[in-house]
Amino acid sequence: MQPKRTVRAAGAGATSLPGAIFWDMDGTLVDTEPLWDIALERWTARIGTTMTPELRESTMGNSLPNALRKVYAAAGIPVDQQDRDGDARWLHDAMAEQFAAGIPWCPGAEETLDRIGALGIPMLLVTNTERELADVALRVIGLDRFTTTVCGDEVPEGKPEPDIYLRAAELVGLEPSRALAIEDSPTGVAAATAAGCPTLVVSGRDGGVRPGNLRTFRDGVASLTAAEIGSAWAAEMVPAQAWETGQS
Repeated sequence: MQPKRTVRAAGAGATSLPGAIFWDMDGTLVDTEPLWDIALERWTARIGTTMTPELRESTMGNSLPNALRKVYAAAGIPVDQQDRDGDARWLHDAMAEQFAAGIPWCPGAEETLDRIGALGIPMLLVTNTERELADVALRVIGLDRFTTTVCGDEVPEGKPEPDIYLRAAELVGLEPSRALAIEDSPTGVAAATAAGCPTLVVSGRDGGVRPGNLRTFRDGVASLTAAEIGSAWAAEMVPAQAWETGQS
């Protein structure tokens, strides 16, 4: 087991840091969700249905197979008429084309990765995006910023199942509770919680994620500090009712 790291914030005592940080990608580090909006809208029109706001919200943060299943179900497309491989290939190509044109960072994310990376804590990218597309995005984000990466098609089930976080913890030789996940979507947070990872939710308290154990809330990753990382990890077991009443 790796030793605890500590950081001393100005005017405060030493704060323990997690043994590793597990970063989500889409919506946390890079603003790819608008690109997915475009691709999914084009694809649903192509198969003769509509991507409603409610359906789009339900697919946020999903693995591609899960997103396809939800769209097929909403459209009432029989199983024997579902071209899962062909549709997945079409979406991959549409997203790769958009990625090649440029992927915008989420506000402050690049600077935050550099600042937190300087602490020497292992950082892993843990994304539901499949490897083929994640590798394109990593050309922008920088593969060298991470100890390793885990993608949704490299585990039995993607988020919201815990498999991807359990695999990340295994790769760095830690119990999931010794790492901090940083997520923005209900799907990703559900996966981290199920795995036992304390989670910093960076979509704020109005981002659709319910308060509860293992969850701390913040608006975005801009200017995220080491002290906040330590506090989010140390606050892992604040009771859900404390969030509901605004207590600490």
